[in-house]
Amino acid sequence: MTSTPTRPPALGDEATGPLAWYRSFTPQGRRAFKGAFGGFALDSYDFQVLPLSMVAIAAYFGLSKAETGLLTTVTLVVSAFGGILAGVLIDRVGRVRTLMITVATYAVFTVLCGFATSYPMLLTCRAFQGLGFGGEWAAGAVLVAEYARTRYRGRVLAFIQSSWAVGWGLAVVVSTLVMDNVDPGLAWRVMFWTGALPALLLVYVRRNVEDAPAVAERLSRKEARVPLSSVFTGDLARKTLFASLLATGVQGGYYTIATWLPTYLKTERGLTVVGTGGYLFLLITGAFCGYLTGGYLADFLGRKKSFAVFAVLSAGLLMAYINIPEGNNSLLLVLGFPLGFSASAIFSGFGSFLAELYPSGVRGTGQSFTYNVGRAVGAFFPTAVGFQAGQSGVGGALVYGAVGYAIALVALLGLPETRGTEIV
Repeated sequence: MTSTPTRPPALGDEATGPLAWYRSFTPQGRRAFKGAFGGFALDSYDFQVLPLSMVAIAAYFGLSKAETGLLTTVTLVVSAFGGILAGVLIDRVGRVRTLMITVATYAVFTVLCGFATSYPMLLTCRAFQGLGFGGEWAAGAVLVAEYARTRYRGRVLAFIQSSWAVGWGLAVVVSTLVMDNVDPGLAWRVMFWTGALPALLLVYVRRNVEDAPAVAERLSRKEARVPLSSVFTGDLARKTLFASLLATGVQGGYYTIATWLPTYLKTERGLTVVGTGGYLFLLITGAFCGYLTGGYLADFLGRKKSFAVFAVLSAGLLMAYINIPEGNNSLLLVLGFPLGFSASAIFSGFGSFLAELYPSGVRGTGQSFTYNVGRAVGAFFPTAVGFQAGQSGVGGALVYGAVGYAIALVALLGLPETRGTEIV
């Protein structure tokens, strides 16, 4: 599991300053970083199109809150299968090829969602979008982790994770413009059609991005492969179980917030589309800062302590957010930044932590399986909110997010600290 880094040591040793992590990359590593960053940003954009269009979609098809929540749940559940399949491809055909396959898949089916003529058709297209959505993050994260120097890996993968906020912010800007200027019956379709943007990224990746040299050499030799079942046996089995539980809690909490907060602000706080966009902008700004800060803390405190700190903060801030008295919307604005900060910073350690838990031959499988199983199980949290909202309102049902963060804290008890682990 350990070996000499693939980057020239002198280059990394000479790099100083806040961007030393970037200057420590080889030219190939920098191109890989850009490809993975763009892939995850557009992955985020295509995912966020749904939450930002949910009110219009529900009105167009006459959906209940439970049916609306199911649109998110089916995406995340199917993403688990897409992630597992992508994990196999990552270890069999390479990181870059898998990245291209997943980006193309989620882009095509996001566009097709815009042509849906019925709720079942939209549900089906959204499910297939989940296939690509599930595998893209793991492919990009593994690719960059294998180029990054050990001392910088936490912050490098955090910068990749921060691209989620970039894509989310772009989606909010486009949504605010489209929803405010296009008839609601057509606006949600236009939003899905803009999901064709990732096609531009595919051109860049195909021409410029390569797997890390050690990985490319191993794939070219077609050496004996580690059985995929190894992630479920011995010491790796324990890691797989608890890492999946950690991912379940963190993503259950996050997707509860990401899916239902726009609806909560519109329906229970009475904000307009433009007003909601303003509140979400502050939330997303906090998210971007959180992603970056979380990566530095993961390198400084260690992976486990970083997860624990942000799980506690996220749960506490969410409970404070939904209990703000009616008529005090200005306080919502104030708490939006720290809520977005903590709920996103907790993700910063995933890319480095999961890569460090598994050996090269099954790294893609282990990383993609744990993250996406967590995503699939965590996907039931938004659905639970949808069902509960009929009785206690969306705000009251958002407590499920805090439950997710409590699960993450329990999962940390069964996992080792990996800071300082060298990988290839």
